[in-house]
Amino acid sequence: MSDKKRLRGRLIALGVTLAVLAPLGYLWATSLVPNDYSAAEMGYADYGGGPMSGGHSGGHAHHGRTSVADLTGPKTGTPDVDVTLTARKTKYQLASGETVDGYTLNGTSPGPLIRAKLGDLVQVTLVNDNVPDGATLHWHGIDVPNAEDGVAGVTQDSVPIGGKHVYRFMADQAGTYWYHSHQVSSEQVRGGLFGTIVIAPEQPGEVIAAIHTYDGKRTINGRTGTQQVEMAAGTTAWVRVINTDNAILRVGLIGTPYKVVAVDGRDVNGPTPVTAAFPLAAGARVDLEAVVPANGLRLVAGAATVSLGIGANPPTGELPLETVDLLSYGTPTALSFDPAKADRNFEYRIGRRPGFLDGVPGLWWTINGHKFPDVPMYMVAEGDVVRMKISNTSGQAHPMHLHGHHAVVLSRNGVAATGSRWWVDTLEVGNDETYEIAFLADNPGLWMDHCHNLPHASEGLMTHLMYEGVSTPYRIGGPSHNEPE
Repeated sequence: MSDKKRLRGRLIALGVTLAVLAPLGYLWATSLVPNDYSAAEMGYADYGGGPMSGGHSGGHAHHGRTSVADLTGPKTGTPDVDVTLTARKTKYQLASGETVDGYTLNGTSPGPLIRAKLGDLVQVTLVNDNVPDGATLHWHGIDVPNAEDGVAGVTQDSVPIGGKHVYRFMADQAGTYWYHSHQVSSEQVRGGLFGTIVIAPEQPGEVIAAIHTYDGKRTINGRTGTQQVEMAAGTTAWVRVINTDNAILRVGLIGTPYKVVAVDGRDVNGPTPVTAAFPLAAGARVDLEAVVPANGLRLVAGAATVSLGIGANPPTGELPLETVDLLSYGTPTALSFDPAKADRNFEYRIGRRPGFLDGVPGLWWTINGHKFPDVPMYMVAEGDVVRMKISNTSGQAHPMHLHGHHAVVLSRNGVAATGSRWWVDTLEVGNDETYEIAFLADNPGLWMDHCHNLPHASEGLMTHLMYEGVSTPYRIGGPSHNEPE
């Protein structure tokens, strides 16, 4: 072969190599996430067909006069509930005796139950004893003022070792909730940095059941296996179930029909007795009510091997295959706003495609066809009626959690809701499912809207709802090493 032919061959090979590597290099470079950036400046503004700030196009309307740091709860007044929680990274024993290498609050996981009555002023001081990545507390499902929301790099800086942070908010929404760290949350929540909060007086027959999986061991209130609660026959049991894991869980009572009386801290109107299982999304809560029969009843969390007996001689067994469908359960009531006259109409299309995320190759989640951080920033103004269509073609289910708001489900796969108003803060969107939801933009701030399968959030399935005229002084990454996930 002549030298000219060899040279030509090498040039062709070089050209082919460059043709392949140059686009890959571009995709790699454009996927890099800055080490220090503001959540208010990420992605691109989506106004949902509503007016843009000042009536002009381009950019995010985040250079306003209202800082997230100023959107606090009451700054004065003696708290009715005053709790200090100390976070530690440590080895500890579950209530059932197994050893876990993870995180505790005041030496236990789950952390202490916080109990408040409607109208109470709640003050919680988080102290970080030795959690190396820092920590925060997010009040999952409680629509607190934005500065109290506990999201590192968005509403506060993560609390470093030796530091503390004080949260203050009014307990103005009765119901079942939980709290957890929103700093490196895929690791810290899995490792035990969470607890429960109930806004309601303690009542006879109340049972709280926080379900969590530690190192592959599913527990109820930190206990593996089966357990027992004494309760007299004829007592009305009110069972508050919290799913703190990353996947949907079938729960329910066996031994007697029960009612679904509240979901995500909102009452169900006209509940009727059922024997079916309830599909509880990751992060969601459900309140179940039943009169304890002579032989008792049993809460089952997925499988009969993880259960909580209530009363004398509670039955054993698995949950039925049928599930409660909140789309048609209960009796409808009027809404205080009209979704048909929405000021903003958004789409939240969840997909997945190969590529790079922060320089790492893989199969990554997308929102409206975009990978994080080039995702839509949903822009609203206070008082807007907001309508959102959430669709999922990603191949996996996603429990979608919007901070600071509760939304009402309007339809699923084009079928309109006909039951009680189905209010959610965490909505399971299965693969190939489409939901329409609506809510009132009545809580100004910068709010995360993400998958509560927390590893999915860390893999880019998160964005924000942003009120025009709001800014944040906090930054993701940076000196505080904020990682909100």
